[in-house]
Amino acid sequence: MENEKGDLKSLAQIKELVDLFYGKVRMDPLIGPIFEGKLKGNWDKHLEKMYQFWQTVLLSQHTYYGSPFPPHANLPIDQNHFERWLMLFQETLRENFFGDKANEAMWRASKMAEMFQLKIAYYQNKNISPLG
Repeated sequence: MENEKGDLKSLAQIKELVDLFYGKVRMDPLIGPIFEGKLKGNWDKHLEKMYQFWQTVLLSQHTYYGSPFPPHANLPIDQNHFERWLMLFQETLRENFFGDKANEAMWRASKMAEMFQLKIAYYQNKNISPLG
């Protein structure tokens, strides 16, 4: 899949972003094992869900149904993990895409990482489960 560094305007480009990003995640020594521990090798299902999530968010084509936070709520992660996730995501975007949608993806990923980190830290500090 050879991208000529365009914007994220199609599902094919969303899939390329997700595949490239999670290729980096899988190889990363800090967050790769967290993902693998959660997914237990079932990457195809996760990638499909991520295609749908970003298609919904960036292309306004509603294919993702659900809530993105609960699967992350009880993971053993902290600020370092979120910083690495965001760094890899931003790096993947900068290397492969540019334009308004790429900028929006960067902004949304930053806000999502910030929100997830704050919510997880809150639940960890309160020693309560976010899932009831």
